[in-house]
Amino acid sequence: MTKPLTCDVVVVGAGMVGAACALYAARAGLDVVVVDRGPVAGGTTGAGEGNLLVSDKEPGPELDLALLSGRLWGELAQEFGTFVEYEAKGGVVVASSPGSLAELETFAAGQRAAGVVAEPVAGDTLYALEPHLAPGLPGAVHYPQDSQVMPALAAAHLVRASRARLFTGPSVTDVLRTPDGAVRGVRTDGGDIHAPAVVNAAGTWGGELAALAGTSLPVLPRRGFVLVTEPLPSMVRHKVYAADYVADVASDSAALQTSPVVEGTAAGPVLIGASRERVGFDRTFSLPAVRALAAGATRLFPFLAEAHAMRAYLGFRPYMPDHLPAIGPDPRVPGLHHACGHEGAGIGLATGTGHLIAQALTAKTPDLDLAPFRPDRFTEEAA
Repeated sequence: MTKPLTCDVVVVGAGMVGAACALYAARAGLDVVVVDRGPVAGGTTGAGEGNLLVSDKEPGPELDLALLSGRLWGELAQEFGTFVEYEAKGGVVVASSPGSLAELETFAAGQRAAGVVAEPVAGDTLYALEPHLAPGLPGAVHYPQDSQVMPALAAAHLVRASRARLFTGPSVTDVLRTPDGAVRGVRTDGGDIHAPAVVNAAGTWGGELAALAGTSLPVLPRRGFVLVTEPLPSMVRHKVYAADYVADVASDSAALQTSPVVEGTAAGPVLIGASRERVGFDRTFSLPAVRALAAGATRLFPFLAEAHAMRAYLGFRPYMPDHLPAIGPDPRVPGLHHACGHEGAGIGLATGTGHLIAQALTAKTPDLDLAPFRPDRFTEEAA
């Protein structure tokens, strides 16, 4: 870029959320530019498992967004076919004791009232769903709406399908504003991009972009590891996780937490999560975290004790204090829209987020109430 580009909207961030924002904004008739200092899916998206979940969300605005996003993902899967490696595999949430099963079934009853398909599974039926689970488990809940995509492929395909102009490599160094404070584009180290709207889809770095625009957003990195096994025969049919995973997701603790999450892939390796800890952007390998992942996975699936770990990788979830993303226009900076802070749910919630952002950009009534996602809902102390 040598002379300023002009467009209708600049999307900052080429992860899954940014890709979805670009796709739906373009389909709403807007001229879109996407800019990212790294490659497409080079941040949190590329370090994710590609989960599209309703099973881990209690009734409320995030679940409403997940249900909307799930419908949209289903439409895109029909449109794009195998390009995004969409698998409607379903999820199985396993209880470890009769007490935890009762709590899980109560949780599922609330979800059913909100529109989730949540099917109780008795102990004897559980092994028909997942024959290789550890023996003696009391039961589970089956969530057929849970699904999965290959995140890097899906993000790249959404960007491509949007036909947005894509610039990877330039860093955004400033958000340009008019004398009255409204957005008029971004400045990058490769040149300026002029537009009356900027979408902050910078994920874990969303707070930095907000600061460039003269405002604040309390996004913090929450580190997580994923352990990858050697290719194995297909022995894990669903996304399977322990019931305490839901509590870990909702926790405010900065300390290391792990709860077993196990799923197979089309290529054969089994993906094992999930760990959470707030340690800034520290990329140091954590043997305690990975050991805990392996131990949790083998408690669920004993056959994994004989499997070889091929590699481990880490990423940073964009954590927000109330565990809800910031979605929609920022009333403090006219023209600035936020689409970040989804923590570990960004892949699944991307389509709904992009759809809602496109509606806001084109002054249409959004399909969901954006009030719970307002970017200015935090006090300055929280930010």
